[in-house]
Amino acid sequence: MIAFHHTKHPSYDGATGWINSERLRPESLQGSVVLTQFWTFTCINWLRTLPYVRAWSEAYAGDGLVVVGVHTPEFEFEHDVDRVQHAVEEMRIAYPVALDPDYAVWSAFSNHYWPALYLADMDGVLRYEHFGEGRYEETERAVQQLLGIDRQLVAVIGQGAEAAADWDDLRSPETYLGTERSDRPTNGAPDSLRLNEWSLSGDWTRHAQGAVLEEPGGSIAFRFHARDLHLVMGPEDDGNDVRFRVLLDGEPAGAAHGVDVDEQGLGTATERRMHQLIRQPGRIEDRTFEIQFLDTGVGAYVFTFG
Repeated sequence: MIAFHHTKHPSYDGATGWINSERLRPESLQGSVVLTQFWTFTCINWLRTLPYVRAWSEAYAGDGLVVVGVHTPEFEFEHDVDRVQHAVEEMRIAYPVALDPDYAVWSAFSNHYWPALYLADMDGVLRYEHFGEGRYEETERAVQQLLGIDRQLVAVIGQGAEAAADWDDLRSPETYLGTERSDRPTNGAPDSLRLNEWSLSGDWTRHAQGAVLEEPGGSIAFRFHARDLHLVMGPEDDGNDVRFRVLLDGEPAGAAHGVDVDEQGLGTATERRMHQLIRQPGRIEDRTFEIQFLDTGVGAYVFTFG
């Protein structure tokens, strides 16, 4: 196990609310091993860890493990409590979730990452931390050691968007569409883009966190190299569904469609969240992705890959 600092478990007092639980305080957690994970519902890196955290919560609850998810939003729309509640239900999260829109709990832990995982022992002392994906066996062994048990690890297979990334063929980076990041679009047509270049077509307004389509018929293109392509997007106004079509090298996505697209490349964005648009079943090569919006009012925020 990695022991560090031996600092006391920080308080959750900065949380503005709770889902699936009454407010949890350090004194009520004495005698439990506490796993705290920071997350935000649009983050693909967190989403791919969720099958493990969910499984640990179920497998070790009877042994004294308490899992707490701290939802600290990255985008403005993720501050909405109803959206977080909906995400908790959709993602089958049954453990307590602390709402941290002001980054108070984040600051108490001196955290800097999504996802970030912290383990405290039964005396309320932090004993282990891990940032990002991976190290699942090591983390579960740390849980077992703090609980004083030794048994076979849980079997976990992520499904859909929760499936592990194809790291060996991942050559495209997280790319933000807003002006506060340095990821700037090019002016080229889709077929002229070089690897990891992207472009906007149509009447778009770029804001700090994303780009908003002002008229129907706009599109976004991206030259990428990865098995999976995701886009955080959705209607800027609730109830204003946005229809879209996805193309891969100028053709409907077909068998390479993601969970939010059909084989004809068609889909509808009904809420702002992460959408899996491409999952390629075969050989991974440089490909040109394009999404065409048939309705106005969509906001697009960040591309991620897997």
